[in-house]
Amino acid sequence: MSKLAVLDDLLDLYYQLNYHKNPEIFQRLQDVQAWQKQRMQRTHAKQFAEKHNLLMAEYFINRLYGGPDFDALAQQIARLSKYAHKAEKLIPDNAIKTGTSGVELAILAVQLDEQVAMQLLQDYHPYEKLTDEMMRITYLKLNQGEGRLKQLDLLDQLGQSLDKYMRSFVVYAAFKMCKGAALKYNFNIMYEFMQDGFLAMKPLKSAEKFVKDFTAAERQIIGKVHAGDPLPFA
Repeated sequence: MSKLAVLDDLLDLYYQLNYHKNPEIFQRLQDVQAWQKQRMQRTHAKQFAEKHNLLMAEYFINRLYGGPDFDALAQQIARLSKYAHKAEKLIPDNAIKTGTSGVELAILAVQLDEQVAMQLLQDYHPYEKLTDEMMRITYLKLNQGEGRLKQLDLLDQLGQSLDKYMRSFVVYAAFKMCKGAALKYNFNIMYEFMQDGFLAMKPLKSAEKFVKDFTAAERQIIGKVHAGDPLPFA
């Protein structure tokens, strides 16, 4: 079986999300994602502001947490199955696994945020500006703690994989060799998704440390929400 087959399952899950067919959910999802990004930038302001962390912080915010071009990326991933045999010859196994983990995280983030968006539509006016209190109440009502913790566990695993596999000169050289083929067959968005990850890692001594610092703070917030803290995002 193709090593890329797992991507087909992830895309099936992605295209089953409700927002694809419902503009109202889509709009509220965008509101939730914008709130999430602003909240994360506040929560991790000190970590994100460190010079060597700037690119990885941007990668987290714009790629792993609901990037604006994920639909276009998903379309390119769906086409990849036609070229799976060639792709597996060009891309090292560990790069495929790590890239797949990044896609899984991005889809899980959208899935969880869509649940929030749909609950908000039930409880509030669709154009009401989101507040921390609205989000706190909605998180509690949905009881997403387990799903959010799974998201952070996957993120920790990705951090380990980035350090273990993606710092290899051989892997990066093989990846750079794929650029021509990626452009030729119109996989430029997918290539950029992975390239941004490589570039974000360069200034870091350890991607795993960056991720662990990030997830530790996020777990504290999840704990506060479900413990009933009235100001978990402060």
